[in-house]
Formats: sequence, C-alpha cells, structure tokens
Amino acid sequence: MVHEGYTPTQVKKLSVETDINVPFFDVDSMGVTWHGHYLKYFELGRCDLLKKIDYTYQQMEASNYIWPIVDLRVKYIKSVRFDQNLKVITELEEYEHRLKLSYKIIGEDGELLTKATTIQMAVDITTGETLFSSPEILIEKVRAYYATQ
Repeated sequence: MVHEGYTPTQVKKLSVETDINVPFFDVDSMGVTWHGHYLKYFELGRCDLLKKIDYTYQQMEASNYIWPIVDLRVKYIKSVRFDQNLKVITELEEYEHRLKLSYKIIGEDGELLTKATTIQMAVDITTGETLFSSPEILIEKVRAYYATQ
C-alpha cells in the first residue's frame, strides 16, 4: 500500500546520525563493549529519528499507542571499545504496517562495525490489541516529513 504523495523511488530515505562516545561503564574487563549495550546505542538513534518526524515516545503514548519491539537482529562485525567515537546511522525502512528501522554503527575511520534492524508494532493502549497496519498518526507524521523534503 503506497500512500498518496509518497513513492519510495522519489524520496530519499529518512535517516539520522547520532554521535556516541563509548563510556567506561559499557565495557568489560578487556575494554570491549558488552554486546547488550549496543541496544542502547540503537535506542538513542531511534529516539533521534522519532524526534525528526515529531512522533516521540511521549507523543505515541498520548495518541493511545505503544510500539514494542517485536523483532531485533544484530550483526556484530568488529568490536567497539572504551572511549571510541561512533556514529549510529538510523534509517526508516518501513512504516505502513510496522515500524522497521535499520542501524549502522560506524567508527571514526568510516569502518562499519555493527549493523542491525528492529521491528516495532503498534499496540492500542486501551484494548491491548496489536495493529497490523500503522495508525494514521504515524502515516501523517512520516508524510509530513517527506512533504518538506
């Protein structure tokens, strides 16, 4: 289903870049970032992307939806270490039936260190029902963003 005014081949992907410096408390005794902390870096990127379309988690809740992650896939390519400067690139891949985002963690030298995807499904707060099409509010927010590009 393609929404009016949006054709995937006409529009550049919605993306954000989030800068991160790996803190000491994210690494193990060998100075390598523990694998679970990468999820935190993805979350920071996801929040930046949601701000960009003006639909933050607080706005989601106010519109009567929560968006739990139902699928997460991570490919660890090279270790991330203490005090390393990273760039998390978060891109919107799908939004009409679910919210699918892709992530790349890039080192200072431009090397790809990690890549991942998350899928979130809208859940009606009142009924607890999972929706298999995104609520109109998300469609409107994405459409409004693309209209300005």
